[in-house]
Amino acid sequence: QVQLVESGGGLVQAGGSLRLSCAASGRPFSSYAMGWFRQAPGKEREFVAVISWSGGRTNYADSVKGRFTISRDNAKNTVLLKMNSLKPEDTAVYYCAATTGWGTTVGDFGSWGQGTQVTVSS
Repeated sequence: QVQLVESGGGLVQAGGSLRLSCAASGRPFSSYAMGWFRQAPGKEREFVAVISWSGGRTNYADSVKGRFTISRDNAKNTVLLKMNSLKPEDTAVYYCAATTGWGTTVGDFGSWGQGTQVTVSS
């Protein structure tokens, strides 16, 4: 399995921006499609974005489309999530995940990071 460590979370005002980073180690990073998920208190973990191993294919949840951008740097074993125009409803713990396949559900991903908290104040 690949090991994942997220960073970059924090407190931001509504309308602001944050950039989350996920550093991978272990198996060859370019073997994996990478995803971001989030979980708000009392809610199920939900899909945010996914990017293919090459970076040529992406998919976003409707709730973040046009505001969030996922990217990756295979030379640095890193995947990023740039979040703009943040809203209070974006408040959640954000998780990085890896899959040898493709998908947008929790069950599609076999490796997970520990999560990083994002809090958006109104």
